[in-house]
Amino acid sequence: MNGTGALDVFWWVVLPYVAMTVFVVGHVWRWRYDRFGWDCYSTELLERRLLRWGAPLFHYGAFAAIIGHVMGILVPASFTHALGIPEGVYRWFSAIGGGLAAVVVVAGIVILACRRMLIPRVRATTAKVDYVALVLLLVIVITGVVPTIWWNLLGPGYDYRLTVAPWFRGLFTGSPDVAAMVRAPAVYQLHAAAAWVLWAVWPFSRLVHAWSFPLWYLWRPFVVYRSRGIILPPEPGTAGRR
Repeated sequence: MNGTGALDVFWWVVLPYVAMTVFVVGHVWRWRYDRFGWDCYSTELLERRLLRWGAPLFHYGAFAAIIGHVMGILVPASFTHALGIPEGVYRWFSAIGGGLAAVVVVAGIVILACRRMLIPRVRATTAKVDYVALVLLLVIVITGVVPTIWWNLLGPGYDYRLTVAPWFRGLFTGSPDVAAMVRAPAVYQLHAAAAWVLWAVWPFSRLVHAWSFPLWYLWRPFVVYRSRGIILPPEPGTAGRR
């Protein structure tokens, strides 16, 4: 960590590990002591029109963005080079895909945020931490869109796989390259810092519903419905008898 200060170590070592710890412990705590708050408070019955548009846009866009991050950060540049993929082709492909995913996510977040703030019944069920999560999501998306479109798509490009990616992979091997992350542009640093703060906020917000997908439906037994046969109406004069 030569050439880095205490503040750099805090942002790129302490914050990520604290956020990951809070993320895991917070989910365990909420599952054990706030199970009602985990899977309840659904607002679908309160407002459906905006939810029908905002939820799919946000979720599909978020899934696409996650896949893009996995490909861009966890897969080293040497792997794509070994496959014979030129850096320019990779940069254009990731920029176009990331830009489309970002536009979809932003549209979904804006719709869901307006729904939370403008619909009184929905606003009444929204906690303060949910607004914090929405703001963090917007910061993460905006700081991801700016370099993706203005630098990698329309500009000269920036190879974040030489700075951000090694630092991120190093977190899971116990040797994060702080100096590499310090060399990254400020917009990438803000993007990463906001993402770690969101990880720490996640267990205490409505975002926990992401883990409530009913996977058990895939292996539950079929429900068999059998006819009760022809049900004859009661005879006259016997309706009130037992």
